Amino acid sequence: MDLRERARALKRETLALYYAVRDPRTPWLARLVAGAVVAYALSPIDLIPDFIPVLGYLDDLVLVPLGIALALRLVPAEVLAQARTRAASALERPARSAAAAVIIIALWIVGAALVVWWLAKVLRAGTG
Repeated sequence: MDLRERARALKRETLALYYAVRDPRTPWLARLVAGAVVAYALSPIDLIPDFIPVLGYLDDLVLVPLGIALALRLVPAEVLAQARTRAASALERPARSAAAAVIIIALWIVGAALVVWWLAKVLRAGTG
């Protein structure tokens, strides 16, 4: 298994844990551990900042996979199987959001309008 496949597997397992946390059949301890692991994996704040050479990526390469492994052991097998199926199907289909598309298009339009306004201002100042 190469690094890219391993990263995809960790992403899939993290999403599966997210779904398992939301399942009422998951015991509270498993919810606590899995919730903490998912929150830490998705959080931009690290225990060890990434700018510290070598040690900065230690938490991403060691702590997150170990936390995922622990959480996976605590979640009941049937809940985990359903969560993995749900995660796999969610990762297969492309994420679509009409609101995000509208925001991105609006930002491009505003950006283009600002560029046109700035160019008009520069051209008027150059000819006058």
